[in-house]
Amino acid sequence: MAKKRPQTKAKRPQIADGEVPVVGAREPCPCGSGRRYKACHGRAAAQAVTELVQRPFEGLPGECDWVALRELVPAATAELTLKGGLPEGVPSVTLATVLPMAWPALRRDDGSVLLGLQNDTASGDISRDLADTLQQALAAQPGTPVQGRRAPADGPRLQDLLDPEGAFEPVVHPGFEFWVPDAENATAEVTASLERANAAAIPTVKLTGVDSAYWCETPEKNHLRWVMPHPEEQLLDALARLHAAGASSLGEGTRLVGSFRAHGLTVPVWDLPSGVGAEDVEKPAAEFAERLADALATDTPLTPDERRARGGLTNRQVTLS
Repeated sequence: MAKKRPQTKAKRPQIADGEVPVVGAREPCPCGSGRRYKACHGRAAAQAVTELVQRPFEGLPGECDWVALRELVPAATAELTLKGGLPEGVPSVTLATVLPMAWPALRRDDGSVLLGLQNDTASGDISRDLADTLQQALAAQPGTPVQGRRAPADGPRLQDLLDPEGAFEPVVHPGFEFWVPDAENATAEVTASLERANAAAIPTVKLTGVDSAYWCETPEKNHLRWVMPHPEEQLLDALARLHAAGASSLGEGTRLVGSFRAHGLTVPVWDLPSGVGAEDVEKPAAEFAERLADALATDTPLTPDERRARGGLTNRQVTLS
């Protein structure tokens, strides 16, 4: 019978986590403990990568619009307000849905910063990854893009960097011309990326009468996708009450077809006839918001018809993130 390997009692070297570089999981840990990286300082990094934060934008002004810009809107920007104000030499910080060549961030020639939202992230906390990219961009040389990296497990989140009282007001654009201040003098690579992005963008409009509702146009039919902040179970009950009562549509030819989850929030979706534009659903959406508020305030048990309606809605629900 093989003997068990004796456990060593050597004292672990004292070294701060922030001083340990990242190496291969099976390589010796640089701290000098004699153990593999994955069994030593790599444990915290691995947990940070795999641990999913369900609501990464919770606590930020405009959480619902953060979700919409991350998942629904092709081309949009929003000015960000930092705690303590802007650093010297940084005239503005702007969130953008995507940037040319899928850059995580860009420090423009004038020192302003563009932060990309729809990029892949290295961990399960989008907020921490974006905060790390933002900090890199603030310190980058003007005129340079910022590459993504794995954020430190104890690094700040957006909630630590952004002013909680700052306004978050997305501006939806028909295309990606906001990428370059002078499109005529853009490089051939940026111009080609701009043309490809514009060709693929789905026309999208943010409604003005209600919060976080976005109309979009597709070849076969149009849609309204509305990011809502209410607790999921309460919202589904309310939608079921309205659906069973025939009050869930946004007018003739429109239909509530289901919902999806995105970053901890629920997003109901309506199909609209191709001739129905964003301006056509402004009033119906505002009226629906009033009906929904009444349904959310109702706490009586669901009727059999309402339970069937709820079952239909949940059967058509998917999770994006």
